[in-house]
Amino acid sequence: MKQIRSLLLILPGLGWLTAFMIVPCLIIFFFSFFERGTYGGIDYNFNFENFTRAAEPVYLSIFLDSARIATLATVIAVVVAYPAAYAISLAPRNRQTRYLFLVMLPFWSNYLIRTYAWIVLLNREGIINKSLGAAGVIDEPLSILYNEFAVVTGLVYNYLPFVILAIYSSIQRLNPEIREASEDLGAPSWKTFTRVTLPLTLPGVAAGAVFVFVLSIGNFITPDLLGGGRQQMVGNLIYDQFLSARDWPFGAALSLVLIFIMMLLLFAQAVAVNRAQQDEGHARG
Repeated sequence: MKQIRSLLLILPGLGWLTAFMIVPCLIIFFFSFFERGTYGGIDYNFNFENFTRAAEPVYLSIFLDSARIATLATVIAVVVAYPAAYAISLAPRNRQTRYLFLVMLPFWSNYLIRTYAWIVLLNREGIINKSLGAAGVIDEPLSILYNEFAVVTGLVYNYLPFVILAIYSSIQRLNPEIREASEDLGAPSWKTFTRVTLPLTLPGVAAGAVFVFVLSIGNFITPDLLGGGRQQMVGNLIYDQFLSARDWPFGAALSLVLIFIMMLLLFAQAVAVNRAQQDEGHARG
């Protein structure tokens, strides 16, 4: 009876995941081995040409550029998020909820609206250039829109709250007695942080980093709006293959490559979490 009840509770979620994640992934998997029809659509001629084409220099360079931009956004997000999460965890309990509310406040508005707001801020007649010009810092407006800087800025801004929450959660789960033991043994604060706190909170860092990287490398809205179409990323490439070129098999092959990269990152995160849990167990012992 217990097993039947558990199964009934799992079925809605399992059905949802099957219908909207597993089935679409299987469709993409099968489409990737066929060819584009003469006028679009699918020509069911089984081959591996789409994957060979994806390895061509022009497409490989887009993957590498996307990975570089996603890595840069991830590093900046983690560097900014960790001090913020650490400061929130040190605040009095009654204030932590308020600070977390402020962190999540941007999500009360739509993703597109937040991205368009950066266009207002970064354009040559925008608030940033006007303010710097009025302060006498610059003589001419800076070109900080429709380039890589704007894309990275938009990605970091939109995904930063998730990194803060992931790291904050990891810090909150840390046993305070471990840090107290380090301080009681005479370790200075900076050594306690680098040798105890940081290593034991790496699962949160890894979770936040993987989240930002995965969403950044597949993002197509931010590069399109803040990059002005000049900054081509793999998400834009896949979008164009499905909707403009109508080459669904090649778009499916590119999607599979992206999914494979994501799976590797999730596996690396799982390994990092497992190792951190083992280190925490040794520290407690």
